[in-house]
Amino acid sequence: MRKLVNSTYITLDGVIENPMWTMPYFDEEAASLAGAQTEEADAMLMGRATYDGMSAAWPTRDESDPTTGAAYFNNVKKYVASTTLTNPTWNNTEVLQGDLVEAVTALKAQPGKNIIQYGFGSVTAQLIRAGLVDEVRFWIHPVLEGGPSLTAPLTDVKASFDLVDTRVHKSGVIVASYAPKVTS
Repeated sequence: MRKLVNSTYITLDGVIENPMWTMPYFDEEAASLAGAQTEEADAMLMGRATYDGMSAAWPTRDESDPTTGAAYFNNVKKYVASTTLTNPTWNNTEVLQGDLVEAVTALKAQPGKNIIQYGFGSVTAQLIRAGLVDEVRFWIHPVLEGGPSLTAPLTDVKASFDLVDTRVHKSGVIVASYAPKVTS
């Protein structure tokens, strides 16, 4: 079964929206980890807000330059959880139909590599609640951005996780990876 891995850039004050504040920290170390992460995934899952942001940005980037990641993001199979998006324009994008949990369960059962999910909002909350997220990776940036924390407060989601990996980059970014705690 494929793994669903959530990877989210976040500031010290919990901001994840419009992560342009990551750019000064995206050095060789971060690029290496991000590249390894995408090499392990042959599909992307996102909610509507993440789709809107990424589909506006990635098609404008140079796919011939391997350091941009544009070739991966523009060509990988993309799944969007949305009840309002009907005609996605970003290459290789499909809108999930019907129940989100059933659709993602079916995706995870298909053969293939990991499914990567960027952002952390209501789609992630539903998938955590259903036990479908196999790992969350928070890229904690040494930045205070101000503004709303997290795009969707997770008031009714309770979950415990075990730390599976920690990487501290020279830039000050900490990548903390967690897997859902298995209770017996």
